[in-house]
Amino acid sequence: MLVRLLIPLLLTIAISPCHADEMDDSREAIDFLKDLDIEDLIDVEVTLDDVFDVFDGLVKARTVSIATGDKQSIARAPSVTSVITAQDIEAIGARDIDEALEAVPGLHMAREPLGYKPVYTIRGMYSDNNREVLVLINGIPLTSVYTGNRGLVWGGMPVNAIARIEVIRGPGSAVYGADAFGGVINIITKSKEDIDGTEMGVRAGSFSTGDAWILHGEQWAGFDVALALEYQTTDGQREVIDADAQTSYDNAPDTNASLAPGPVNLQGDNVDIRLDVLRGNWQLRAGYQGRRNMGTGAGVAHALDPNGHHSADRINADLTYHNQEFTRYWDVTAQFSVFNTAFEAKRDHRLFPPGAFGGTYPDGFIGNPGTSERHTRFDTSGFYSGFMKHLIRIGTGYHTGDFYKSTETKNFGTEPSTGLPLPPGSPVINVSDTSAAFIQERERKAWYLSLQDTWSFAPDWEFTAGLRYDHYSDFGKTVNPRLALVWQPFPDFASKLLYGSAFRAPAFVDLYNANNPLTLGNPDLKPETIKTWELAFDYRATNNLHLAMNLFNYDATDKILFIPDAGGNTATAQNAGKQDGHGIELEARWKPTTKSSLLVNYAFQKATDENDHHIGNAPQHSAYLRTDWLLYPNWYLDTQVNWIAKRKRTPSDYRTPIDDYTTMDLTLRYKDIKQGNWNFAVGVRNLVDADVREPSPGPGLSDIVTIPNDLPLAGRNYFLELRYRF
Repeated sequence: MLVRLLIPLLLTIAISPCHADEMDDSREAIDFLKDLDIEDLIDVEVTLDDVFDVFDGLVKARTVSIATGDKQSIARAPSVTSVITAQDIEAIGARDIDEALEAVPGLHMAREPLGYKPVYTIRGMYSDNNREVLVLINGIPLTSVYTGNRGLVWGGMPVNAIARIEVIRGPGSAVYGADAFGGVINIITKSKEDIDGTEMGVRAGSFSTGDAWILHGEQWAGFDVALALEYQTTDGQREVIDADAQTSYDNAPDTNASLAPGPVNLQGDNVDIRLDVLRGNWQLRAGYQGRRNMGTGAGVAHALDPNGHHSADRINADLTYHNQEFTRYWDVTAQFSVFNTAFEAKRDHRLFPPGAFGGTYPDGFIGNPGTSERHTRFDTSGFYSGFMKHLIRIGTGYHTGDFYKSTETKNFGTEPSTGLPLPPGSPVINVSDTSAAFIQERERKAWYLSLQDTWSFAPDWEFTAGLRYDHYSDFGKTVNPRLALVWQPFPDFASKLLYGSAFRAPAFVDLYNANNPLTLGNPDLKPETIKTWELAFDYRATNNLHLAMNLFNYDATDKILFIPDAGGNTATAQNAGKQDGHGIELEARWKPTTKSSLLVNYAFQKATDENDHHIGNAPQHSAYLRTDWLLYPNWYLDTQVNWIAKRKRTPSDYRTPIDDYTTMDLTLRYKDIKQGNWNFAVGVRNLVDADVREPSPGPGLSDIVTIPNDLPLAGRNYFLELRYRF
C-alpha cells in the first residue's frame, strides 16, 4: 500500500525531473505527497527500492557543491547557482551540453566563426574567445593556457555520461581561482551509482547525424566501476553565409575569389570515453575526447573554407582521496590530476580562398598552426568543524601549464632562413621552432592558498567569508575575497546578500602572440578583474510553486583589448577596457497537476563600457519556458520555448541591431516504466523554422565587417532516439 501511495510522486519525477528540486528534503516530499489526489494514480509497478531512490534524488537535486566545495542546499549556498540533472537532460532531449545549458537563467549560447564554438554569455559578458566562463569536468579546469578558453577546437560534449551540471552565475575565483570571472560550469560525470547496470543507445537525425553510446556500471572485485563510450558523426548544418571576409576584398581589385554565398563547414567525428573507479576513500577518473575531421565553421579568418579541417585530443585523469572522517573534526580531500590537449590542422587551413588578393595567392592564403600543452595539478583541502558554529575550509595547490609544442606551416609571413617576406604565391613552408613562428613554447607555474569560514551565528543566519591568494610565474599575484550573508527565517524562504571578486588570467595568445598579420601579444599585461554584488531571494510559496529572484551589479576593469598600433596594420593587447553591468533574473516553477509542470525564467541585463556605450552582442532580454506533460501512461511530452531579444552591436559596429528570435523545441518520449528497459524518443528542434543568427565580429583594423549578415544557425531539424537498459 505504501508503494502504491508513492506512485504519484514517482510519476511526477519521471515526467518532470527538474521539479524534483522543489523540495529541500524528504519532509517536503512527504508534504507534497499528502496533497496528491489518489484518483490520479496510474497502474505502474514500482518497488521499495524505487521509493528510496526517489527520496534520495530529491535531496541530491536540491544540493550543490560548486559554491563552496561542500554539499549544501541551493537555497543556502553562498552563490547564485543552478543544477541540471541527468533526468532534466533526458526529458528535454538534449544531445549536447550546449542544448542543456540554454535552460539556465541569464546564460545564452552564442557562437564563434571558427568551428561555431560556443560562447557562453552570462550577464552580458561577451567576447570572441569567451574566456569569462570557467568550465570544469569533475572540478578540474578545461582551460587552455594558450587560448584562455576551452581550446581552438571544442566539438561539443555529448551528455549521456553526465550525471549533473552545476552552474554559478557570478564570480567564483575565491574557490576556483583564474577565469571563474562571470561564471563557472562544472560537469559531473556518472559513477557506478548513477548507471548501475548497462545502457545502450542510438540516435539518428538531420544533417546525416548519428550517435551511439554504451554505459556500464557494476561492482568488480570490491571496486565500483563505471565506463562510458560515446560516438558521434555529422555533416553539420549547412546554413548559408551570404558574404564573408574575402567578399570585401573582391570588391576592391574586382576579383571573384570568395566562396560566399556558401554553406558553413561543420562536419565532425567525436569519440568520448569516461572511466570511473571508486573504492573506499579513493577515486580514479579518466577521460578522452577525440575530435576528428572537424570543420572550420565560417572559416579561420572568417572566409569560407569548405575543405579545411582539423583534429584535437583532450586527455584527463585524476586520483582523488576523500576522507570525511580523517580525524574527529577534519574532512580532508587530496587530488592529483593531469590534463593534456593537442590541436593539429589535418588539411590546409585556407584563411582566404584560392585566387585571394587579386589572384596573388592562387592556392589560397594558407596557415596551419598546431599546439600541444599539458597541465599538472595538485590540490588539497580540508573542512574543520571543531569550532562551535563554524565550518572552516583551508585549501592549497600547485599548477603547471606547459605549452610544450607549437607547429606552423604557411605560405605568408617571413622566410626564417633569410628574414625576408615570403613573396605572394610561395609554396607552404614549415616555420616551426623558428623566429617566424606564431608563438614560442612557454610554461606557466602557479600556486594558491585559500581560507573560508562559514559561521552559523544564529539559527536563521549564516555568514560566509573567504579569501584566495594566487601567485603566477608570469604576471604575479592576485587576491580575491568573497562575502555572503544568508538569512532563512523559515524553511520555505531564504535571502542572500553576496559580494565577490574574480580575475581572468592573460592567455599566452594575449601575452606572447608574434608574427601574426593582425594581433600581437604584450608580456606586460595584468589580469582582468571584476567585483560583483548580488541580492537573491528563494521562496517556495507552496509545495507546487517555487519562485526565485536575483539582482546583480558588477564592475570589471583592466579588460584585455587589442588596440591598433600607430602607423601599422596590427593591434597589440592592452589592459584598456572597462565594463559595468547590472540586471535581474526571475524564475518560477509551478506544478498545476500531478501530470504537468512548468518552468519559466526571464533575465535582463545592461552592460556598458567606460564611455557608457553598450558592450553589445549579448541579449539584454532572454526568456525560457519549459512544460512537461504526461499525455498517456508512459508517454511524456516536453516543450521548450527560447526567446532572445535586443542584442545591440558593439560601439564600433555600424550595423543595425541583431534580429530577435524565438525558437520552439518538442520532445516526445516513451518510457517502459513496468519493465524499465525500453526508452524511445522523437524530437524536433526549431519547430517554427525561425531564422536564428548569432553575432559575427564587428569591424577590425580595416573597418570592414567580415561576415556582415551574422552567423546563421540550424533551421528546423529532427532526431529519433532509442535506449535499452539491462
